[in-house]
Amino acid sequence: MDVAASLAAPLTEAQAVEAPVASPRGVVARLRGLDVSLERNGVRSQILHGVDLEIGRGEIVGIVGESGSGKSVMSMSMLGLLPESSRPRIDGSLEVAGLDLRTASPQQLRQARRSRLGVVFQDPMTSLNPTMHVGTQVAEKAGSAEEAIRLMRAVGIPQPERRYRSYPHELSGGLRQRVMIAMAVAGDPELVVADEPTTALDVTVQAQVLTLLAGMRDELGCSIVLITHDLGVAAQIADRIAVMYRGRIVETGTTRQVLESPRHPYTRGLLGSRLSLDSDRTRPLWALPTESAGAAPTGCPFASRCRFVEEACHEQEPALRAAGAPDDVEHSHLAACRRAEELGALESAQELLPPLPPAPTPQRGAPLVQAADLECSFQVRDERGRRATLSALRGVTLDLQPGESVAIVGESGSGKSTLLRVAGQLEKRHTGALRGPRGTDVQMVFQDAGSSLTPWLTIREVLHERLPRRTPTAEKEEKALAILDRVGLPGSVLDALPGELSGGQRQRVALARATIVPPQVLLCDEPTSALDVSVAANVLNLINELRRDLGIAVMFVTHDLAVARIIGDRIAVMYLGRIVEVGRAEDVIATPRHPYTRNLVAAVPQPGRTVLPLAGEPASALDPPTGCAFHPRCPVALPECASTVVGVQLAAVGDRPTNDVTLRHEVACVRRGEF
Repeated sequence: MDVAASLAAPLTEAQAVEAPVASPRGVVARLRGLDVSLERNGVRSQILHGVDLEIGRGEIVGIVGESGSGKSVMSMSMLGLLPESSRPRIDGSLEVAGLDLRTASPQQLRQARRSRLGVVFQDPMTSLNPTMHVGTQVAEKAGSAEEAIRLMRAVGIPQPERRYRSYPHELSGGLRQRVMIAMAVAGDPELVVADEPTTALDVTVQAQVLTLLAGMRDELGCSIVLITHDLGVAAQIADRIAVMYRGRIVETGTTRQVLESPRHPYTRGLLGSRLSLDSDRTRPLWALPTESAGAAPTGCPFASRCRFVEEACHEQEPALRAAGAPDDVEHSHLAACRRAEELGALESAQELLPPLPPAPTPQRGAPLVQAADLECSFQVRDERGRRATLSALRGVTLDLQPGESVAIVGESGSGKSTLLRVAGQLEKRHTGALRGPRGTDVQMVFQDAGSSLTPWLTIREVLHERLPRRTPTAEKEEKALAILDRVGLPGSVLDALPGELSGGQRQRVALARATIVPPQVLLCDEPTSALDVSVAANVLNLINELRRDLGIAVMFVTHDLAVARIIGDRIAVMYLGRIVEVGRAEDVIATPRHPYTRNLVAAVPQPGRTVLPLAGEPASALDPPTGCAFHPRCPVALPECASTVVGVQLAAVGDRPTNDVTLRHEVACVRRGEF
């Protein structure tokens, strides 16, 4: 099978239902009782505890868990890449590609990484040399420029001869990741470790990369270890899944076993926290309790967060044991839980939660924020260093009603964040009409709370500076404690610096700062995209609660349609600076009317089916196509799409005869949903 061709061809119905399962022929990696400890600032900590895992030849194994669970340390151990500065200490058995990594010499490790092992890291920008052409970097591993170009073509990089001389910063995130995959498969490796290869990518590019990895396995016969915090991503291509918690594997089995009958409370929590396109909007999102601070417990490491804990769980750590009938003689379902058999028959997590109180009905009348024909452009340098104009917004019209929540979705470069910054008066270089609150009546929460909070200010100072200067100190303290309680943080964090908190805690502080004086409009720019699924569920619940209790209107930018459906009354879909579809959240998800929206919906990872990748890369905002900007990638484009720009209008199907904009379903497409 040609990998590049497989990306361009649509999946058949049979392929879309279930990914093929490998039949391992021998073992390419074997871990037995693996303990790994690292030293930092003179303090030694044990990271991995007795890990047992086998990876069959030609098999894809997904390693899933929250940040800090030990996934990356395990993968770096399998590559012999643990940093020497941390003075790693490895006990147990660690055999990969026929090599004992505990006793291998540095020369043997280098040779293995060159010929038998491959790796794809999360952020290719930090993995690729910014001063070298990407083709040269591939050729270093492949052995020649000709072989490098062949590999670049095989992984779906368009015009590889031209891209060969590109620098990493001149490529999109998806193309950079393809370069990393080309380097990983050079030399026909036995094992490829992909460490969070899709975390920073749009859902459409994520689907392309996952399809590419699966095709690479089928064509080359190599084994793949896929590290991810998202069970839905692992489910797309993994034959087996191993769930990690605090350096231990707590559940392992075939993908079907783990998804359909999870036997460990932690696995159930990860699945319950994960959003899908059919998550119940009438109930809070299921979220794992916050991990208790302090030393690890003497019994089950998950006991402090477990909803099914018993007294015996605190006494002895459970071992992995059979938790159900194996799918075949080679694949037993194992779980490290005393109640594994009982958990297999429980209801889904979200069904156990009480219904939400009714959400406030957005007030009808004059919009709180009104944008009309917004245009915004920037002067930048193109890939040849010449001055060029980047058109970020191209005639955007959108209203936000009081108390309403509008989710804005689209790929990177679609203009989502620019629209949010213009609405928040943070970007002045625009034309068109914009009406709405200003100053402190508009607050913004950014994707990276760590960089948006002043690092040398305590949380007390961060919160107090948002209050009027003449507010008495005692009243400031009272308001700070009250808002921390509302966002689910203890008062003890007041004396902490932002760097001393976890990512989820920092995001809660950012929300507390933005709402300690309730604004009229809360602008959220991807506030959950960098968080673990369980932490993200907590943050989304919190935003919905603040909106409901304080009557705040919300504009929420995300690339995840499942998140958009939970958080938004309406969804606006953007592509290359324009809104191409807008309507009620349920309407946009259930009956998308624009081909781009349909592809976004099809690319959302859903357990039980393979995603359908959207072919091609988005056009450049430096040189947008004429007519409909999506027509070069559109599977149903008509000849007139190349020259006709269609404004947003009522969709042909499901029209509602109403003047209420919040109930209308509109689309910018000549077909108006008729395809």
